[in-house]
Amino acid sequence: EVQLVESGGGEVQPGGSLRLSCATSGFIFENYHMSWVRQAPGKDLEWVSTIFPYSGLTHYRDSLKGRFTTSTDNAKSVLYLQMDSLEPGDTAVYYCGATGAGSPYGSNQRTHYDYWGQGTQVTVSS
Repeated sequence: EVQLVESGGGEVQPGGSLRLSCATSGFIFENYHMSWVRQAPGKDLEWVSTIFPYSGLTHYRDSLKGRFTTSTDNAKSVLYLQMDSLEPGDTAVYYCGATGAGSPYGSNQRTHYDYWGQGTQVTVSS
């Protein structure tokens, strides 16, 4: 059974940091592109980042470069998202998703992802 389980969300003040985790099982982690996608209240899904676990190559949404960093622990099949200098506009449910290696990255569409987690809430508020 494939599982993607996000954790690490919560409420933080503007300027604060959070580290999200996505624990995966049931598929060969290094054969997939691993992404973070978020959905703010009342808005559509928005792609955040993608990492290729087998190479470590990363891609980010332009507006988030420098504040968000994605990484993996391939031995544990875990995906991470380090979020720094958080802003109220970062408030959203954050999802992790997996797409087959070779697939394009950067999609905002749920149907693009082969596997998908249940999400973790991040709230940035003073």
